[in-house]
Amino acid sequence: MKRLGVDPPCGVLDPKEAVLLAVSCDAFAFGQEDTNNDRITVEWTNTPDGAAKQFRREWFQGDGMVRRKNLPIEYNP
Repeated sequence: MKRLGVDPPCGVLDPKEAVLLAVSCDAFAFGQEDTNNDRITVEWTNTPDGAAKQFRREWFQGDGMVRRKNLPIEYNP
């Protein structure tokens, strides 16, 4: 789905660090499209020891544990 966006889309956090994410939504015909399954999925994993603070997609493709949280979207009509 392309109507939702998150900024920043990815990143690396230090332990106990927090980040504020901005979620945006493109205009669409509410009521004429199915929005029941709209969600944003947040995935995270621990970084390898000694990893630089630069995001690497391959961290999610190895044998490490990847965790996911689905956040359902509720629209204000």
